[in-house]
Amino acid sequence: MDERVKQILRIAREHYERRELDKMEPLLRQILEATESFADVHNMLGVAASERGDHAEAEKRFGRALEINPNYTEAALNLAVTYNDAGKYDLARKVHERATSAKRADDSGLDTFVRGKIANMHAEVGQAYLDAGVPHDAVPELEKAVALCPTFADLRYRLGMLYKDLGDAARARAQFEAAKIANPRYAPARVALAVQMIAAGERLVAEGELQDVLAQDPDHKTAQMYLRMLRGLRPPGASKPPAGASS
Repeated sequence: MDERVKQILRIAREHYERRELDKMEPLLRQILEATESFADVHNMLGVAASERGDHAEAEKRFGRALEINPNYTEAALNLAVTYNDAGKYDLARKVHERATSAKRADDSGLDTFVRGKIANMHAEVGQAYLDAGVPHDAVPELEKAVALCPTFADLRYRLGMLYKDLGDAARARAQFEAAKIANPRYAPARVALAVQMIAAGERLVAEGELQDVLAQDPDHKTAQMYLRMLRGLRPPGASKPPAGASS
């Protein structure tokens, strides 16, 4: 995430906390022009759409948030409310049951919703350290976030990018691979994993990884760019990666 996007997201979240949704929404749409990989951006946009009675847009945004993070309980509950408001009572009941059935306490006594909220708080503290220019202090916060919610692909991706920026390629790759297992549709982690593979000289495997991303999102610009580069480096007559090789 570049500095401009970080700043915009921070201001947008402040507006969200104050329920200044009219000021928040244009900022979040600027972020979407740069990246669609943040589940909370879609959730906040869904809340704004729901507030103005745009059920179709709200459903789309909450649904996208859940594609990025299937364990995002807040987005699931918001989607259930939206379905209910739109008269889609069967869908509302199913989503609500799925979300609330996951609220099982772990050994710490915390249910998944509470753990998710605390994990995101740790991630926000980590982001504050990053914004202050002390990334080493951000590491334990993101590690705590991932420990609380190991299936949150977006948190693993953020921790992996932090490790990468600090020069720890092995730990970065481990987080990207874990994010892929947690949510194979989470493209940022898949692309980041492909970049790690390229750096390690694993070009064929990286090509297969990028092909998987593009099979899900044919317009993913970064995946397209790296795939073009890899194909340009391939010697004439070299074998191509088999379909689904990275899955």
